[in-house]
Amino acid sequence: MAKCSFCGREVKQGTGFMYVKVDGAVYYFDKRKCFSYYLMNRDPRNFKWTEASKNQ
Repeated sequence: MAKCSFCGREVKQGTGFMYVKVDGAVYYFDKRKCFSYYLMNRDPRNFKWTEASKNQ
């Protein structure tokens, strides 16, 4: 299974969505909240609910 590119949680098969950039980079997201925060260039380390903040 893929991991969410923003929060780090596993994306279960059949859920979430995949975002493909023009250069071919693929990003997986488990919910729209993660996707919108990614588009706004938010840093996942600043949010307590992400895996990146828990690893600090």
